[in-house]
Amino acid sequence: MNQISYQIEDRLYLNITDRCTLGCSFCPKNCGSMDLHEYDLSLDHRPSSQEVIVAIGDPAAYTEIVFCGYGEPTLRLKVLLEASRYIKEHGGKVRINTDGLANLVHKHNVLPELGRYVDSLSISLNGQNQEVYDRHCLPAMDDSYQAMLEFLRLAPNYIPHVTATAIEGLEGVDIAACEKIAADCGVGFRKRILGVVG
Repeated sequence: MNQISYQIEDRLYLNITDRCTLGCSFCPKNCGSMDLHEYDLSLDHRPSSQEVIVAIGDPAAYTEIVFCGYGEPTLRLKVLLEASRYIKEHGGKVRINTDGLANLVHKHNVLPELGRYVDSLSISLNGQNQEVYDRHCLPAMDDSYQAMLEFLRLAPNYIPHVTATAIEGLEGVDIAACEKIAADCGVGFRKRILGVVG
């Protein structure tokens, strides 16, 4: 059975794809596990907008609804936008956890589209330079690091709350340098801990 939505504390998370633009060495999926807390996030198909909306229920019942899961939600931009519109029209708040590569994938700036419905973005910075980023994130596309940084710089022009994240405990990752990059881009910063998911 598909676990399209799953709740952690007072937030609802939406698992809309198992595809990703990165092959991160630290992602549980790439280490053979699709489990998160008590949930199995395996998908036997990628859910439609209507399936996602049904799985949400009442958006106002949660402090926020987060597009996350073990895949990159912006790969399914149409579904993400349709579900986000439903959430906003029914009193909910929308956050997207993303690798920041949507503009590279879709070959245009998607932030104006996201800005209509999205309250906050959490963008995986994960490295203070391309060498560290590539070592841990294993991007499928060339120039992913630079594309992510450009997305990080542009995002505050469209989205009210933008945060960059990096993981303490990954070899070579300089948390202070990552925090400075975030500050230079005009966004917030949150340190994550290796092995702590959700």
